[in-house]
Amino acid sequence: MEGAWEIAFVLFQVWLSIVVGLIVLPAMFGVSLGFTDIYIKVLVKTLEVKAFLLLCLVSFQIHNVLSGIIEKDDGSMEEEIGELRRSHPKNLAGGDFTMCDAFYFCKKGIENIVEDQVTQRFTSEELASWNLLTRTNNNFRYISVRLTIIWGLGVFIRYCILLPLRITLAVIGLSWLVIGTTLVGLLPSCNAKNWLSDLVHITCYRICARGLSATIRYHNKENRPKKGGICVANHTSPIDIVILANDGCYAMVGQVHGGLMGVIQRSIVRSCPHVWFERSEMKDRHAVAKRLKDHIADKTKLPILIFPEGTCINNTSVMMFKKGSFEIGGTIYPVAIKYDPQFGDAFWNSAKYNMVSYLLRMMTSWAIVCNVWYLPPMTRQDGEDAVQFANRVKSAIAHQGGLVDLSWDGGLKREKVKESFKEEQQKMYSSMIVGSDFHEASVGPA
Repeated sequence: MEGAWEIAFVLFQVWLSIVVGLIVLPAMFGVSLGFTDIYIKVLVKTLEVKAFLLLCLVSFQIHNVLSGIIEKDDGSMEEEIGELRRSHPKNLAGGDFTMCDAFYFCKKGIENIVEDQVTQRFTSEELASWNLLTRTNNNFRYISVRLTIIWGLGVFIRYCILLPLRITLAVIGLSWLVIGTTLVGLLPSCNAKNWLSDLVHITCYRICARGLSATIRYHNKENRPKKGGICVANHTSPIDIVILANDGCYAMVGQVHGGLMGVIQRSIVRSCPHVWFERSEMKDRHAVAKRLKDHIADKTKLPILIFPEGTCINNTSVMMFKKGSFEIGGTIYPVAIKYDPQFGDAFWNSAKYNMVSYLLRMMTSWAIVCNVWYLPPMTRQDGEDAVQFANRVKSAIAHQGGLVDLSWDGGLKREKVKESFKEEQQKMYSSMIVGSDFHEASVGPA
C-alpha cells in the first residue's frame, strides 16, 4: 500500500512539474510555447474530417431551411397596414378603422410566438455543422462507425486529459490570485504596490486563460482603455473578464458575495481599488453613481469594467445598454467581444446551468477562441442624453463585432414585458387612426 502511495506521489510531482514548467511559467511571462496553436490547428483539421463524414453540405442546407421558417417584413406599422388596405385605399390618418387592420397584429403575434427576437438570444447559438460535442447534438455520433470512433476519442481527450489539466491550472491561477493579492495588500500605497498588483492580476488571468485553451486575438490595441475611464463591452459569459484582463488590468464592479467568490473579492480589493457593493446599496442608484464618479475622478485608478446589458446574451446580438454607466460622465472605451462557437459555446444560460455546471462545460469544451476589438474612445455629445449615448455606443460595438443590434431589454430574460412596451404599440396605432394631433391633445401634457 505504501508503494502505491509513493508511485502516486511521484506521478503527481511529474504532472505538476510539467504543468508549471510548460504552461504556468510561460503564461506568467506572457510567452507562448506554441502548444495551443498546434492544438487548434489539429482540432480544425479534425473538424474538417468530421464535416466530410457528416456530409456537411446536407446539414448546412437543412440548417438554412430550419432557420428560414419565417421571413419577417422590415417595414413600419404604417407601411404594413397600408399594404393590407391596398384593396380599400383610405387615409390612415382619416379616423377610420377597418377589420383588415387586425390581420397585422395577428401576423406579428404569430411571428413572435414561433420566432421572436428576444427569447432566442437566451439559448445557445445554432451551429451550421456539428462540432463533435453531444451538448450541441445528441444523434450525429450514431451516423457512422468512423464518426463514432472520432467522437469517442474526443470524449477521452476532453474528459481524461484536458479536464484534469484545466482544473489544475484553474486551482493554480486562483490560488496565486488570492495569495498574491493578499501579500501585495500588506504593502503601503505606492507605485511599486500598484505595479505588483497589476502583475499578480494579469498573470493569474493568463494562467486561467491557458486553462481554457483560450486563443484570443486583440485588434486595435492603441484604443485600449486608459486609467480614469470606463470600459463597456457586450456580455456573453463570466469568462469575458478573463478574456479582457489578459491584455490589461481593470477595476471590477459588482455585488459582494459569500463563499469562494467572497474570499476572492476580499483578497483582490486589498491590492486594487475594485468597487464592490452590498445588496442594499445596489438598489440605491445615487449611491452607486457617486462611488463610480469618485473612482473615475482619480486618474491614477484602473479603468472600470462594466457590462451594461446586465445579463449574458448568446454571442449573436447586443441588447439594450442600461443608461446608468453613461450618466456618470467620463470617457467610454467600447470593446466588442465575439466568440467562435465552432470550438465551444461560451454563452452562460444562467436559467439552465449554475456556475459549477457552466464551468464544467467550459473545461470540457474543445477550446475558447475569440476576437476582441478595442474601439476608439467615445464621450457624450452636446444635447445627447444618457439613453442616446448608450445606444450610440451599443451600435458601434454591434457593428464592429458583427452582432445584431437589438433595442430590447436583456431583463426580459427573467421578467415579463413591461406595460410601457404594449402601450407604445397602442399609441402608434391610435396616432395613425385618429391622427397624432388628436392623440396628443387627448393625452395631454405629461
